[in-house]
Amino acid sequence: MKPAHTRIVIVDDHEVVRHGLRSLLGLEEDFKIVGEAGSVAEAVAVVARVKPQVVLLDVKLPDASGLDTCRQLLAVLPQVRILVLTSYAEDSTVVSAVRSGAHGYVLKDVRTDDLVRAIRAVAEGRGYLDPRITQRALHWIRMQPGQEHPSAPRTPLSPQERLIIPLLAEGKTNKEIAAQLNLSDKTVKNYLANIFEKLNVKRRTEAVAWFVRESQSTYPGSPH
Repeated sequence: MKPAHTRIVIVDDHEVVRHGLRSLLGLEEDFKIVGEAGSVAEAVAVVARVKPQVVLLDVKLPDASGLDTCRQLLAVLPQVRILVLTSYAEDSTVVSAVRSGAHGYVLKDVRTDDLVRAIRAVAEGRGYLDPRITQRALHWIRMQPGQEHPSAPRTPLSPQERLIIPLLAEGKTNKEIAAQLNLSDKTVKNYLANIFEKLNVKRRTEAVAWFVRESQSTYPGSPH
């Protein structure tokens, strides 16, 4: 049976980049490129017209920032999933993108297989962050659970909860997290509920944004 297509719009101000992505992603049976745009205005118009499931979005566009585009795209099509694809790896940009509604963040020099996996993760309703953005995870996990920082939750996360958030940032499903940590799916679900309550967030992407912000405060000078 032929797989259902994930309808994708590519938003980047470089025509060569758009052409390359269209050619590359067109090789995947379950992807269908239904539009492209080189500016915010074009992106909003295209998305409103073709109603894609996923938008690949650069954060630097000629008429506004891609972060403004996130908000505008979600205003015209609330159910659209946005995957930022950019060369900017600064933590502040990542956090701003997630706060603006992006569901994933990938660097442009990503491997093809990883880009395809990121698109599929976002299309399926999960969040995804390029693993290179979360390299500080090991430092963060090793911190004392009760250590205070500017953004620490009122109730400190347990060591097990601190192991789970970086896996969320990698776009893993509850089942994948359970398999990696040798837990049951139900246990992972309960841990996530506790994490969301402690961080006072409602979405996985908000928890990931907190993780990225916390990593920056812990190791502000560490390399990306």
